[in-house]
Amino acid sequence: MKRTLQGLLLLGFFLSLFEVVYSQEVADSTKLYKVETADGNEYVGHIVFKNAAFIRLKTATLGEITINQKDVSKLNVISKDRVSGGIVSYGDLHSSRYFTTSNGYGLKKGNGYYQNMWIFYNQFGYGFTDYFSVSAGIVPLFLFAGSSSPVWITPKVSIPIKKDKVNVGAGMLVASVLGENNEAFGYGYGVITFGSAQKNLSIGLGYGYYGNSWSKRPTVSLCFKIPVGRKGYFMSENYFLPLDGERVMLSLIGGRSLIRKVALDYGLLIPTSSGMDNFIAIPWLGVTIPFESN
Repeated sequence: MKRTLQGLLLLGFFLSLFEVVYSQEVADSTKLYKVETADGNEYVGHIVFKNAAFIRLKTATLGEITINQKDVSKLNVISKDRVSGGIVSYGDLHSSRYFTTSNGYGLKKGNGYYQNMWIFYNQFGYGFTDYFSVSAGIVPLFLFAGSSSPVWITPKVSIPIKKDKVNVGAGMLVASVLGENNEAFGYGYGVITFGSAQKNLSIGLGYGYYGNSWSKRPTVSLCFKIPVGRKGYFMSENYFLPLDGERVMLSLIGGRSLIRKVALDYGLLIPTSSGMDNFIAIPWLGVTIPFESN
């Protein structure tokens, strides 16, 4: 009887060991994973193994760590170029635009954002494919005694010419003012971007329109973005406007700081013209909250 009991216990031990070994998934050591936990922490590394109970992750900074599956809120494969020193950068979620204008990069399929500037300017963007996205916005002045409110929609096509080196984009802004019987207005534009999604220079050309009338001369834009540390950028937008008999330029100079996924934009809007005598600098503040499909 004693031997039978010992045999059963030994059999049970081997069966439980068999279950542990074969219930774990075979990990692909070439893939990098981001693990988000319910308490808001993030861990990046290669999965040594995982099963229904826990995940063992090999990280660059903490070594091997074990995370209970019940504490995991999200598990995704992540690109290596998004990770530096074991820390994830979310700069790529904001790579399709500068302060206000777009560049040659586009939103990834299923990714999007909400952007607010000075409380009143509200815009939403969404990537329907890796090459086509749509943004729409409103300045809700109707909240103040029923004032007329500008609204707009901006479809955009983005095409990579040479990966991480040259991208082109083209789009159309169609705007109107709710509460007024005016014709649609806006502009059509094209832009070419040189450099990566994190560090680049863009040259754009756009023509404004009102109703069926288009401007005879284009607006030329020159914009750039340069990383400053792991979570910051120095940015500038510059527009050369086609006004008759006067040289006019609008410059927006400042920076972007990443607070986890959220981008905080700040700077000064500086108008200059050949006829101006005084220096003017208008403070700029905006925030963008992105979302990912993964």
